[in-house]
Amino acid sequence: MQALLASLLVVVAGGGLLWQATDGGQALTAESARRLAVQRAPQPVSPFALETMSGASAAIPDARGKVALVEFIYTTCPTLCQSAGADMFRLGNRVREAGLADRVTLMSVSFDPEFDTVERMQSYGERHDADGALWTIARPRPDVLPQILSDFGVIAIPDRMGGYTHNVAVHVVTADGRLAAIHDTGDFEGIIAAARKALR
Repeated sequence: MQALLASLLVVVAGGGLLWQATDGGQALTAESARRLAVQRAPQPVSPFALETMSGASAAIPDARGKVALVEFIYTTCPTLCQSAGADMFRLGNRVREAGLADRVTLMSVSFDPEFDTVERMQSYGERHDADGALWTIARPRPDVLPQILSDFGVIAIPDRMGGYTHNVAVHVVTADGRLAAIHDTGDFEGIIAAARKALR
């Protein structure tokens, strides 16, 4: 009987700890915990300048007062970035259908800015039909990249084959520079809803 009570106490204590550690069972990974935290309390991101695939300047937060839908890529990625690029194209179509194209911008930001030249960004953009107006490919200066990745919670680990293992998401950034939501690249409804909320 004592063994049963001890076992029951361990299960209850363990369940309580698991409940607390997973934010009430809502966040089973660090990524989902970060998404919940951002959703509850939008977090400021450091402003940074970008060079786009056309060689023009851009910035996050967007200097034109638009909400930015931001993903992080590298142009030679053979897997995740290719499907994320296809998702960004479809997201652009959804943004237009929702009547938000004049208030939202889409950016695919390279976390390999030394390799991803303007020409390589242009090539990636052409492969995925990025129009350069609603959706552009861009890169930051290498010296500010660590701060950007930290602010956005992006993990990019060299994989010893010339590529990276990395997480993939669309980050919703308000015009005043707050990270307001993080969604899977194919969660178009969730992204559009978060963009609308960020525009309020």
